[in-house]
Amino acid sequence: MSLWPVYTGGGEPHDGITQLPPPPPWRAFNGKPVLPPPSEDPDDAASSPDRTHRAQTYVVTEQSVELVNAALYLRRPLLVTGPPGSGKSSLPYAVARELMLGPVLRWNVTSRSTLDDGLYQYDPLSRLYAARGQKDDWSVLRHNDIADHLRLGPLGTALLPHQRPRVLLIDEIDKGDLDLPNDLLNVLEEGQFEIPELVRTAHRHPEADVMVAGTDSRVRVDRGRIRCRAFPFVVLTSNGEREFPPAFLRRCVTLELKQPDKQQLKAIVEAHLGQLDQDALELVDTFLHRASGGELATDQLLNAVYLTRTSGLRGTSREQLAEHLMPYLSQALEAENLEPEGLRPDEF
Repeated sequence: MSLWPVYTGGGEPHDGITQLPPPPPWRAFNGKPVLPPPSEDPDDAASSPDRTHRAQTYVVTEQSVELVNAALYLRRPLLVTGPPGSGKSSLPYAVARELMLGPVLRWNVTSRSTLDDGLYQYDPLSRLYAARGQKDDWSVLRHNDIADHLRLGPLGTALLPHQRPRVLLIDEIDKGDLDLPNDLLNVLEEGQFEIPELVRTAHRHPEADVMVAGTDSRVRVDRGRIRCRAFPFVVLTSNGEREFPPAFLRRCVTLELKQPDKQQLKAIVEAHLGQLDQDALELVDTFLHRASGGELATDQLLNAVYLTRTSGLRGTSREQLAEHLMPYLSQALEAENLEPEGLRPDEF
């Protein structure tokens, strides 16, 4: 019998992922050989103290719980949009920890990122240097020589035939090349890909042991092809800086996070820093007031509360420090708010 919701947002690790119903027929995958979960320790789900803290302190909303479960049930990527500091990149760590899905695989997208960066990396130069070290006798190159110079990327590792879904964060996809969302379409739809360097030699050596992302361990790849079994829980984050192709959007479950209100802000700060005193409550009010005039991020408020609390500053000094720690993220907005009344920019 299936369980809804599998992900509750409560934060306590549990084995509810085993009660996830079978996938829709059009999202069923049969990759082999089946790989066991990478870790059963819930505190390993974030793989570092910083990420463990992020997972434990994430404050969910009812909508985020519903749409996370929709993505899990439908075996679809979750596209999370929202302003900076709204918790987009923390969500997958919270899901991984609660559902005990192992360390989060993370792909930080840049303007130079391509699909291959997420799937695998091949270093032909290191292979050439290794060959030269074998007395220029190319005939003695080991059959898995190519595999020694290959490493699966975060996306490629997530698509291995794991028994349970891996969690993959593709962070700030809107920073990537315009073609990247379209390039991802086929891989995320089919749940599989090929490594051409291994496919070309598969007739002679059908198996290769390839390193995976995040560790030095290796997995066996058959004939250069990788196909998932449990479709990974893929979270793609976007700051809403550009529109995505309709074909990409219809293959994703979309979650739009809003700027937290006062009660949510208090809950977030308490989750990170404990009970709020009067000074911290005043900083929350200051943050909300400033946010009404420009773009601010929640972590700016966290920095201000932490530093003013630990520094022991009071009164005007505390307020000045907090203001310096909460500058507007848009320079244009900041200039507009600082512009003297009655003067235009060309009158300075």
